[in-house]
Amino acid sequence: MSALHHPHGTLADGEDPILLTPEAAGWTYTGLRVLRLAAGTSRVVHTGEFEAFVLPLSGGCVVEVDGSRFDLAGRESVFTRITDFAYVPRDAEVTLSTVDGCELALPMARCTRRLTPEYGPAEDVPVEVRGSGQATRQVTNFGVPGVWDHADKLNACELLTPDGNWSSYPPHKHDEASECEVVNEEIYYFRIGGDGGFGLHRTYTADGELDENAAVRDGDVFLIPRGYHGPCVAPPGYPMYYLNVLAGPADERSMAFCDDPAHTWIRDTWAGQALDPRCPLTSAEGPVR
Repeated sequence: MSALHHPHGTLADGEDPILLTPEAAGWTYTGLRVLRLAAGTSRVVHTGEFEAFVLPLSGGCVVEVDGSRFDLAGRESVFTRITDFAYVPRDAEVTLSTVDGCELALPMARCTRRLTPEYGPAEDVPVEVRGSGQATRQVTNFGVPGVWDHADKLNACELLTPDGNWSSYPPHKHDEASECEVVNEEIYYFRIGGDGGFGLHRTYTADGELDENAAVRDGDVFLIPRGYHGPCVAPPGYPMYYLNVLAGPADERSMAFCDDPAHTWIRDTWAGQALDPRCPLTSAEGPVR
C-alpha cells in the first residue's frame, strides 16, 4: 500500500472512519477527522492546536462551542446539496449532537491564532463551474480565501465531478514559494457515487521520485505532500466527490498553484468547448438537475 494512498478503513479510529493528524501524515499542518454519530447521541471533541470546520457529509447536527450554538441542517449526502457548516477555533471544547444521526468531516489545520466560532450558511457558499467539455466540474468554495476569511491557516473546498469527467486538471502543484504558488500540504478525501464505484487519481513529481496512479474508492484518503496532482477521473456511471483540505506555513492563507508546464496548454482549449450541462450538480436547495 502506498504511503500516500489510504484506502477506506486504514485511518479508522474505533467506529469513526478517519483520524488523520499531521504526525500520521508525516507533515506539519493539515489533518482530517471523519466522525459518525448515531441517532440521539452526542460527542465532545477537543480541538487542541487545531482550528476546524464542522462539515456535514450526511445528516445534520448541533454544534455547541464557547457559548455559541449552531444548528446545521446538513444534507442527505454529498451528492444531494451544498451544506451549511461551522468554524470552530483551536483550544476549544466542542459538543456535537444529532437527532437522526450524521457523518461529519472535520478538516483541520494546526494554527497559532484563536478566533471566534462562526456559522456558515449554505446559501452563502459560492459554486464555481470550472473547466470545460469533459473537464467540467463543480467547485464548492465554502472555506477558501476571499470567500471565508475567518481562519488562520485552514483552507477547504469540495469538488463534484460528473461521471465520465476529469477534474484537478491540468495537473498542478503547490510545494514551494514562487511567483505562482505557495506551500500547502493537501488532503484529498473521496466519496464515490454508485455501489462499488471507483475513480482514478494521479500524483507525480517532475524528477520521477513520486509517480503514483491509484484507484480510489468511497472513503479513501490521498495525501499530497509535494508534486503535481491530477487528474482525478470519474468513470462512466460513478460520479466523484472529494474534499480538499490545505494548510501551510504562509502568513496569509492562499491556495495559489502552478500548472505542470507540459499540460497547461489544455486551459487554452476550454474557450472553444461547451460546459458540461450537468454542472453545477448541486445547490443550497438540492440537486440542480
